Amino acid sequence: MKENKYDDKIFFEKYSEMSRSKDGLTGAGEWSELQKVLPDFRGKRVLDLGCGYGWHCIYAAQNGAESVLGIDISERMLAAAEEKNGHESIEYRVCAMEDLEFPDNTFDIVLSSLAFHYVKDFQGIVRKISRWTVPGGNFVFSAEHPVFTASGSQDWYYDAEGNILHFPVDNYYYEGEREAVFLGERVIKYHRTLTTYLNTLLVNGFELRNIIEPQPPEEMMGMPGMKDEMRRPMMVIVSAFLK
Repeated sequence: MKENKYDDKIFFEKYSEMSRSKDGLTGAGEWSELQKVLPDFRGKRVLDLGCGYGWHCIYAAQNGAESVLGIDISERMLAAAEEKNGHESIEYRVCAMEDLEFPDNTFDIVLSSLAFHYVKDFQGIVRKISRWTVPGGNFVFSAEHPVFTASGSQDWYYDAEGNILHFPVDNYYYEGEREAVFLGERVIKYHRTLTTYLNTLLVNGFELRNIIEPQPPEEMMGMPGMKDEMRRPMMVIVSAFLK
């Protein structure tokens, strides 16, 4: 059974209060770096896996995409996407990405933002993406960094006064399920090494263009806790194309 925490009313309400939910792309700390590696959308057929509120879908549509298909397992997410980011070029569809099937060469661009760490079988979904993507097509995704997912807790170690000591990195090479706390709720995520992320692309016909460990942008440094985000990577961004 694929976990769908985002259709839980309380969890979704907490998520809706995050800056990336309220402010869109400008509220996402990684956006300034992700935007730099996005391909030209003009005339392209785009698939967004785990599209959430549809912020990347509307960006693609407004930048000339011929069609955009946004996929998410959460009905609540897609209801918000329709309301906030509806567009004549965008179709939103409720489905777990692992259950999708498309003919070969259906898409020119495949995107995914912070969703693959919820997917147990990353190799399986990449094999599918390599079939769905046209030769020369682009695959761009972000995920939680393996340093961030390794230990599982995804929280700092603190001293007796509550000051941050350090961030735990443990069991790095033991890939698989982790139980994390996100927005005060227990969620299941999947840890894999950076080697697995990158080599899975290579063995499925992709060539790497960019690998970025995004730092918080300068304009967000005044936000509470943001300076501590310089102490360890939280995300990784990968841009590739199909040979």
